[in-house]
Amino acid sequence: MAKYLIVGPSWVGDMVMAQSLFITIKQQEPDAIIDVIGPNWSVPILARMPEIRNAIVLPTNHGEWGIKTRFKIGKDLRSENYNKAIVIPRSWKSALIPFFAQIPHRVGFKGEQRYVLLNERRKLDKTILNQTVKRFVSLGTKSDEAYPPRTLPQPKLIVDKANQAEQFKTHGLSNRPAVALMPGAEFGPSKQWPISHFRELAKKLIEKGYQVWVLGGPKDQDDGDKITQELGEYSINLCGKTQLIDAIDLLNAAEVAVSNDSGLMHVAAAVGIKVHGIYGSTSELFTPPLTNNKVIHNLNLDCSPCFKRSCPLEHTNCLKLIKPSQISRDI
Repeated sequence: MAKYLIVGPSWVGDMVMAQSLFITIKQQEPDAIIDVIGPNWSVPILARMPEIRNAIVLPTNHGEWGIKTRFKIGKDLRSENYNKAIVIPRSWKSALIPFFAQIPHRVGFKGEQRYVLLNERRKLDKTILNQTVKRFVSLGTKSDEAYPPRTLPQPKLIVDKANQAEQFKTHGLSNRPAVALMPGAEFGPSKQWPISHFRELAKKLIEKGYQVWVLGGPKDQDDGDKITQELGEYSINLCGKTQLIDAIDLLNAAEVAVSNDSGLMHVAAAVGIKVHGIYGSTSELFTPPLTNNKVIHNLNLDCSPCFKRSCPLEHTNCLKLIKPSQISRDI
């Protein structure tokens, strides 16, 4: 029986997209055991994936080497007797734990000279593996079938209806149809639709009979206030007031989500609601919401996608020129 240790990615959206890999493994090997190691924040997401047995916390900060910590975790995991490891990140340090755990088959993409750490290093052909999800899924196929099929399994997170009801009660949410707005962009400002546009859209949606929930982390609280202030009882700023696991359940209760290219956009896609994805500096061709129920907003200006954290031209027209009225019409 195959027993996998998978080193997961470091971003929320990527961890959601990685479920397509986990599903693929289970389709090929129904009895396979899959454990995933990742940051502490990833535990609630992995707990909502039925393919995963255990989520193992890597207690290091983003970018931290933590070699002693990785050695200890790897040594402790030897008793699990994993026979396969998949290392999704391309960094040298990400391959250390499977090596220290003495897992016999360790696969990942070529990168950072991981000659000893990985014993199967695959070439990343970006012309064929032209989406993040394709790259993830390809690592779960045999080496002579290293490219994913035309149809990729879509992530599907489990929803806790009891927690969903508790969130409604805790935050005093009404039974009005809900639209979730996600203004955050952890990568940088070049991915963020203007807050003034989110506010204008919220006003239009409330006038159309919706309640609006603004979802995000503590860093998004001020933006949430700017969006919701003075718009009345049906405009609720939940940024920093919910955990990631609560956002999963709340998003499932919404009818529509409007989001930058962010982790919560991928969560919304994975709970089955309609997603309006706003793209400027990035591209839906590379990181689309993995759902058939989506609307993509992208002006495809000559200067985009630039994949920069801040606009090199200092105008961010790729996002500013996407008007709230355009999105409102489609909801």
